[in-house]
Amino acid sequence: MWDPAQYLNFASERSRPFFDLTARIGAADPRTVVDLGCGPGQLTAALAARWPQAEILGIDSSTEMIKAAMAHATDRLSFRVEDATAWHADRPVDVIISNAVLQWVPSHLELLPQWATALAPDGWLAFQLPGNYDQPSHAVLRELAASARWRDRLADVQLNRQSGEPSQYLDLLASVGLVVDAWETTYLHVLPGEDAVTQWYKGTGLRPVLAALTDAESAEFTAAYGELVRAAYPAQPYGTVLPFRRVFVVAHRA
Repeated sequence: MWDPAQYLNFASERSRPFFDLTARIGAADPRTVVDLGCGPGQLTAALAARWPQAEILGIDSSTEMIKAAMAHATDRLSFRVEDATAWHADRPVDVIISNAVLQWVPSHLELLPQWATALAPDGWLAFQLPGNYDQPSHAVLRELAASARWRDRLADVQLNRQSGEPSQYLDLLASVGLVVDAWETTYLHVLPGEDAVTQWYKGTGLRPVLAALTDAESAEFTAAYGELVRAAYPAQPYGTVLPFRRVFVVAHRA
């Protein structure tokens, strides 16, 4: 389903939240770091540069993403195909990171306390996920998928669910004994090129839909989606502005 090249079309914009998140992790010299949902691996490699003594594992459920990630593998940095929801630590972990993954997990409020139990003393859990469920980019996608033209073809497709509120995550993880820093940021991405918002979502939110359709159907659906989002996000001479809200949580086992 996933296309690393399409995902990396906006690598700078997609990377910024990762660095904003990990900047708040206070681990000085962790021994073990796990990146749950590592994608094409370039950001996991940045963790290896930050913590040069750590053993770092990146996992992702996409074979295509892990194939791309293997280009970054070293003796301390490894990758494997695995579903983040099924991951269990075989020993306590000093840092657990999940970047833009949990929006695909409807039950992630149940999953997070399980990840918290995998933390070593003085361990850190950090994650961020989009919070744009009410924005045109997602409203258009839901409405189009539910339309008479597409509802039968897409009835079994799971669209991403987006985030809860920062306060939900704070309460959830503080209740299991962690010290929690939770916040939100809305980025104003200025995207270059034609049909920029559609190109952005072809790398993320549109992936389950496109994977369920034939090539001809995908082209038809994408054209219809593009027409609607171009009206919602009009291009300017300097680019197309995509407001993008994200929710961040960094939790520490003090």
